Amino acid sequence: MSTTTAAPGTVLMTGSTGYVGSNLLPELLDRGWRVRVLTRSAARLPKEWADRVDVVEGDATDRESVARALDGVDVAYYLLHSMDGEGDFIERDREMAQLFSDEAAAAGVGRIVYLGGLHPDGELSPHLRSRVEVGEIFLASPTPSVVLQAGIVLGDGSASFQMLRHLTERLPAMITPKWALNTIQ
Repeated sequence: MSTTTAAPGTVLMTGSTGYVGSNLLPELLDRGWRVRVLTRSAARLPKEWADRVDVVEGDATDRESVARALDGVDVAYYLLHSMDGEGDFIERDREMAQLFSDEAAAAGVGRIVYLGGLHPDGELSPHLRSRVEVGEIFLASPTPSVVLQAGIVLGDGSASFQMLRHLTERLPAMITPKWALNTIQ
């Protein structure tokens, strides 16, 4: 009986410079995964990753970039959400997810892992509706997919943390309208 194990394989990570991605990527490296990132700007990657990751510079809306990034990948982490205030983010999210799903299937990727958001039953905000739709696209994909649902991710450096810190530093007390009352987990 052999006690050696093979290296885990190759991972593609999108969203590697976001809060979740920047915390997940070093963990994957430490566990022996070969990590490739798809990024619009290699210059945005932390210098300590430079010699440890394969970089595919491109855009998740570009079929050629996505296909190049997914080539030879065992697991693909999809940590993208295009809610940036530019144009129709719902349509852009849908198109990016479908393109990614199609190219993952064509490349023979073993699994897609998508991080969406927890959502209640009933009427959803456009943001959460988009997250749910992207998850459904991946679950309908020929590539086996895992859709994780997270509540608000708060950690030093996350967008949610920065927003809350900014608000509390400037407005230690605030009266909010009734529509701002939301239950979260």
